[in-house]
Amino acid sequence: RETFGERTKAAQMRTHYAQADNELHHLLIVEELGGNRLFLDRWVAQSAAFVYYWYVVLIYSWNPAAAYHLSELIEDHAYETYDKFLTEYESELKQLPVPDIARKYYEQDNPFLFDLFCTVKSSLSPQEQKQQQVQRSVRSRPFQLTSLYDVFCNIRDDENEHWKTLCNLVQFNDMNAVDANQVQSTQPLKEE
Repeated sequence: RETFGERTKAAQMRTHYAQADNELHHLLIVEELGGNRLFLDRWVAQSAAFVYYWYVVLIYSWNPAAAYHLSELIEDHAYETYDKFLTEYESELKQLPVPDIARKYYEQDNPFLFDLFCTVKSSLSPQEQKQQQVQRSVRSRPFQLTSLYDVFCNIRDDENEHWKTLCNLVQFNDMNAVDANQVQSTQPLKEE
């Protein structure tokens, strides 16, 4: 929309940039683990990303909330997939080292962009979240990476941060509309 002269959503655009940077680092981590070795894998991933990008651009130009909702569903699926992966392979992942790119991104880089995409804040402390058994808790820095398991926990939790922002954008057209502990998936409208 900023291409068409709309300049009122600068903070939102900055957050989207920070989210894209975060997703880029997920890709770099997976590539360092060997996820880009095969030409076919790279071709399928790049082709799917190209089609998805332009599909979302088209939907966004027609209905931003619909585009955000599609992304919300994808981020929710990503969170659930990483969570399942972590549960199934916890012991193996805890034996593997942290990739250099992950250590650089999560422990050493300037946290400005990282903190920028974590838009939905919580009124509860991390201890209160544990006591109340908040299912998708809020992130806290700094991160200590001891194994590949910790890396994938961070990636999963990044997807959760994206999901919370998108839920707020779909439901309230505001990135910070509700407290992080109150964010819920967008529900379909009831048929009358």
